[in-house]
Amino acid sequence: MKTLIATLVLLAAASPAMARGVCVQNRDIVSTHSDDGKLLSIKLRDGRTLVNHLQGICTDLRHEGLVWTVSGTGEICEFEQSFTVINSGQSCTLGKFDVPAPKPKPAP
Repeated sequence: MKTLIATLVLLAAASPAMARGVCVQNRDIVSTHSDDGKLLSIKLRDGRTLVNHLQGICTDLRHEGLVWTVSGTGEICEFEQSFTVINSGQSCTLGKFDVPAPKPKPAP
């Protein structure tokens, strides 16, 4: 019984951190692009490109850029972050990120 309680306590403590999801720093974003208003590609300084499945369709994003609504930490997090499309003022929210697999290390 003690083991079960200890396990539940550990899971409850770990849940908020695990529920956070994927976040990137605003300063690490080089560019963003969307062809269809459903997917947002985010190119990072380290060369990776993350693809986000937006919550809903952000139609104006196909034609305009965006401005992030960023907290003091500068983090852009899936399911938490919103942004505004320049000129139209349309507000959109990030969904789930597709995170690319790490690049294999070259053989020695």
